[in-house]
Amino acid sequence: MGLSPKLMAPSAFLIVLALLSVPTNAQNNSIEDDGFISVFISSKGLGFVKDLLLHKAVSSLTPIELKPIEKIVKIPLVGQVDILLSDITIQSVGVGTSYVSSGEAGVVIVASGGTANMSMNWRYSYDTWLFPISDKGAATVLVEGMAMELTLALKDQNGTLSLSLMDWGCFVKDIFVKLDGGATWFYQGLVDAFKEQIATAVEESVSKRISEGIIKLDSLLQSVPKEIPIDHVAALNVTFVKDPISSNSSIDFEINGLFTAKKNVPAPNNYHKEHRVPISCTGPPKMIEISLDENVFNSATSVYFKAHFMNWVVDKMPDKSLLNTDGWKYIVPQLYSQYPDDVVNLNISVSSQPVLKIADDKVDTTIYSDMIIDVLDSGEVIQVACISLVINATGSVHISKNNLTGSFGLTGFTMSLKWSNIGDLEMHQVQAAMSTVIDTVILPYLNLHLEKGFPLPVLPGFTLENTEIVCKNSQVMVCSDVVHTGEYDLSKLLSLPLWVNMLSI
Repeated sequence: MGLSPKLMAPSAFLIVLALLSVPTNAQNNSIEDDGFISVFISSKGLGFVKDLLLHKAVSSLTPIELKPIEKIVKIPLVGQVDILLSDITIQSVGVGTSYVSSGEAGVVIVASGGTANMSMNWRYSYDTWLFPISDKGAATVLVEGMAMELTLALKDQNGTLSLSLMDWGCFVKDIFVKLDGGATWFYQGLVDAFKEQIATAVEESVSKRISEGIIKLDSLLQSVPKEIPIDHVAALNVTFVKDPISSNSSIDFEINGLFTAKKNVPAPNNYHKEHRVPISCTGPPKMIEISLDENVFNSATSVYFKAHFMNWVVDKMPDKSLLNTDGWKYIVPQLYSQYPDDVVNLNISVSSQPVLKIADDKVDTTIYSDMIIDVLDSGEVIQVACISLVINATGSVHISKNNLTGSFGLTGFTMSLKWSNIGDLEMHQVQAAMSTVIDTVILPYLNLHLEKGFPLPVLPGFTLENTEIVCKNSQVMVCSDVVHTGEYDLSKLLSLPLWVNMLSI
């Protein structure tokens, strides 16, 4: 076994393994096991990750210190010589070529043409019939033709990922030694006696480091939280629902993807994955594809509705006239006559969970709400009337950095008088006022929250670029390339849980 450029960092490099690995028995699961969010990494994406992290990994592996090597060698015309090699250190490495292939046995990663520069100290001693002779000095070693092959598997284990090393081999083709001092005969004796041992020591040391690193990464993967906090109300369930599936140098992850409630708010539990006709982007191939089922969004509206997050009192708005009974003088005359020049608040509450329907290039929803007109009279809040609204809106989906965002616009609404303490209202007179409330209060309030969005599963330090969004067949598909922003040190990325890093963006 030998030093492979694929193994230049037991931290940064191992995240490559996590992204590239697949289960040893990848099979098609039933639809009940499918997640509501899937992340597909294409061969283009895997190549990007591999190349980037190999570059980062090289600098983080070295130095590696090897154990001293001692041996008694028989040298012609000299006799038996005791030789000790100490302070053996791999100082730097060079990356050769590498490639990745996937199949049912797992992901096979092959690297070849690697090099390493080493330093060491040497000492020898032997006895003559007159007196003992000894010498010491330093040497540099160039390792060439390093190659390595390893097979890994990544499986779902109770909602988290488990990484295992199935098979690996590491090989050194040749070494070249340059001595600082020493007799001529000693050079050839050292090379002949220690070439194989040096190569074996390199192979074993690097292999041990990699094995330890994979165990460390597996432990890290097991510690990844199973939900991403969104705010004080909701979190996103990011448990894995089945083993990743690979095909033709690509990998597909399935995660639950539904919003869950924090604190003691009941969480939605009545969503079942339905068969959806697959959709795809129309532009050039991208590095990643993230597919979100419409139930992801409906689970969010369910959580926020049950948490009473869709109720609010309007005491400020662009058209201030509607916040005083004087502004209702010609709309609802009896309101002004009974409560002249009093402050008005609009108490708006969504009466049932909004349901989103994803169609071709749009998202439709219907919002059922009640608006109670409150009058503040002599310090007392008086409820005077309640108007029921059915608001039809159409929206679109956007990307802001690595967040999925959206916005809605009004397509139409209907209204009816639910109850009144001031007599009947002329609803055709009220319609213009309600249109103003919807356009300037309800939808802007909704869009204010939607523009914040929620994070897509993208590693910190990376940003989506050249993004294409497709809405169709009850799904949102995000296809994108990825660029490394350099804002995060990849060698430190694994020191904290993955989702904690994501939330810091």
